[in-house]
Amino acid sequence: MPAPAGIAAFLPVAYVPGRPSLAERVPVTRLSSKSLAGLPASVRRPGYDRAALKPGIVHLGLGAFARAHLAEYTDDALEHAFGAWGIVGASLQRPDQRDRLKPQDGLYTFLKRAPEGPELRVIGSVLDVLVAPESPAALIARLAAAETRIVSLTVTEKGYCHDPATGKLKESHPDIVHDLEHPNAPRSAVGLLVAALRVRMAEGLAPFTAMSCDNLPHNGKVLAGLVRDFAALRDDKLAAWIQANGAFPATMVDRIVPATTDADIAEVAALLGAEDAAPVIGEPFRQWAIQDVFVSGRPDWQVAGAQMVSEVAPFEFMKLRMLNGAHSCLAYLGYLAGHETVAQASADPVLARVLEGLWAEVIPTVPAPEGVDLAEYGRALLARFRNPAIRHRTWQIAMDGSQKLPQRLLGTIRDRLKAGAPIDHLALAVAAWMRYVTGTDETGATIDVRDPLAAEFARISASAGRNAQALSQGLIGIEAIFGTDLPREAAFTSAVARQLDSLFAKGAKATAAAVRG
Repeated sequence: MPAPAGIAAFLPVAYVPGRPSLAERVPVTRLSSKSLAGLPASVRRPGYDRAALKPGIVHLGLGAFARAHLAEYTDDALEHAFGAWGIVGASLQRPDQRDRLKPQDGLYTFLKRAPEGPELRVIGSVLDVLVAPESPAALIARLAAAETRIVSLTVTEKGYCHDPATGKLKESHPDIVHDLEHPNAPRSAVGLLVAALRVRMAEGLAPFTAMSCDNLPHNGKVLAGLVRDFAALRDDKLAAWIQANGAFPATMVDRIVPATTDADIAEVAALLGAEDAAPVIGEPFRQWAIQDVFVSGRPDWQVAGAQMVSEVAPFEFMKLRMLNGAHSCLAYLGYLAGHETVAQASADPVLARVLEGLWAEVIPTVPAPEGVDLAEYGRALLARFRNPAIRHRTWQIAMDGSQKLPQRLLGTIRDRLKAGAPIDHLALAVAAWMRYVTGTDETGATIDVRDPLAAEFARISASAGRNAQALSQGLIGIEAIFGTDLPREAAFTSAVARQLDSLFAKGAKATAAAVRG
């Protein structure tokens, strides 16, 4: 674990050839603006005058992905063309991120894990972190400030308080109910956006650009609809003003960013020569397609490789179905087969063949973006998954499956059924999810199922036991996930039940080896 903030510490270092052994300890000080100049020359640091940087972006949900993606792209843009595009992060639930970053002046290390070795970079674009539950008013004031021109979000699928099957606002969601009753102390991202936009309208300011960076199909359109619908529940005039003046660009983001472990923190300290309580880990690959519609300008993200386009949907659609769909399939099957990480699971020849079969079913449903060969894209994905330097845990990807399956797998299944095409590998992925959410693995050990509907899964599983027909029927009956159409599709329900029965009887590896295609 990291040493206490502001105190010189000694951290143990895992043994790597050419580096200190486990018996040695490395004295470190806390990463901060003062310690930045003393870092090793090999560590890249902000190439602009950070003391002159002013905020222009507020990011809701400043987790690891945002700091390894948005913040790095913004750092690159600031080095190319400096401007008032500093980031103020906002944590919507806990103070942890603020407490880690505040003593470091917002600085943190990005450890890029490539097969050939690690590469370190200190990111400087994050200036401050606010904690919404501590002071909703302070966050609303920052969002409503004239200098805030972009509000971006990575709050995960469940953070939108919507029905994943329809994309509509879930008015009965506890956070939405709360925010309507307490408009000046909202808890949800949508409630915060609307509260701030209301202030800006009253003060005669233009709205900020609201940019979702979450893996939602048509995320810009979905966010616009949710904000408009929530605003209409409060004030029709506000909803009309947002509709007429707001901007909600769609985006497609892609980078594998595993959860940071204690071992990662210790390794960063050894390489950096300074304690960093908030490093992020990621793969070398990154991609960002952005619909170029902004109310009051934007950083020059294109110089960092972002694709500024008029239409994001083809990139988003490809990524959701091919990368995210494969990730979910591999997470559930891999976990059940005993693989802790994506790299281990994708290196398993049996599971690799399942992915190839899955992509063979997916590709006919995906219009290729201009200049993209989908078969080659699939091969590149497999190579990325197999990067041994990235420890992306299957359990982490398996979280919140009820929110992910509709976008990642079920849309593809609907298209295949409509075409009368086989769904063997897709059905196996759904069945693996069902087997996973029973909460018990193949050895009898408990699975820590993290999902908004975990209690419902447990109730259905307790009633069905290991009866694949009963379990699949119960889970497919959850309308928020499967809608009203898929439970009536015999080709779907029978294929899933058949694969689920095999998972119970034979296990994940044997079932995966036997799947057709």
